[in-house]
Amino acid sequence: MMHTLNFKAVMDLNSLSFPSRLTGSSIVKNCNLRLIRTVACSTSGQSSGSGSAQDSNQSSIFSRTETYALLKQQLEVAAKSEDYKEAARLRDSLKLFEDEEPVLRLQRLLKEAIAEERFEDAANYRDELKEIAPHFLLKCSSDASTLGIRVQVRSVYIEGRSQPSKDLYFFAYRIRITNNSDHAVQLLRRHWIITDANGKTESVHGVGVIGEQPVILPNTSFEYSSACPLSTPSGRMEGDYEMKHIDKLNARTFNVVIAPFSLSIFGDGVDNI
Repeated sequence: MMHTLNFKAVMDLNSLSFPSRLTGSSIVKNCNLRLIRTVACSTSGQSSGSGSAQDSNQSSIFSRTETYALLKQQLEVAAKSEDYKEAARLRDSLKLFEDEEPVLRLQRLLKEAIAEERFEDAANYRDELKEIAPHFLLKCSSDASTLGIRVQVRSVYIEGRSQPSKDLYFFAYRIRITNNSDHAVQLLRRHWIITDANGKTESVHGVGVIGEQPVILPNTSFEYSSACPLSTPSGRMEGDYEMKHIDKLNARTFNVVIAPFSLSIFGDGVDNI
């Protein structure tokens, strides 16, 4: 079942710029990070051989995700420490990994086609992506304004609280609401539309956010963190807030758009398109 979970201090989510990986403890053990063709990683020795083919496939997805995330993290560390030989090796390893992952490969080809102004090729790559993984066309962030109220969102995959073998993928998101209007507003209700990779959609309504109905004065912001578990490795969220101007007599409520954003185990994959 898809639903959002409100939390104030589960992890360090005090900034819209999330770290690339948020974990309670390392999930991948006994894995040689120099081997890119990782099929499965075990946290407790060899598999007993039991379990369905679906469990095996999900484990494979999870291990590939872990390998990709760790390679990106190692590349960042190598570049910052000016170990350029290691950074070059990791860069090539990441490219090989992306070439073997259809979604990541198409994302990279799409980015290159746009940069080189090969727009017919770009259209073909985008159509392929839309067919095999429509949620990957979205970014893990969004930014929209309605009547001077700006809503910025960023999501991140929380591998330490996910259990792919049990169809549980845990995503956190951070929201900043900025009042750029001349009037104080109050957030009354929230509405989310959550869609998983299978196209299953759930509509969630609630009073306020994280137990509050915050008042946001002009030129100030309100931020909070929440979470959403999915049964698939990717999905999307979008919605709106019901608000009202509190300094206007008999003011009507109005809806503020929360633009669509992706929930993805790969994050934004390759560099932003």
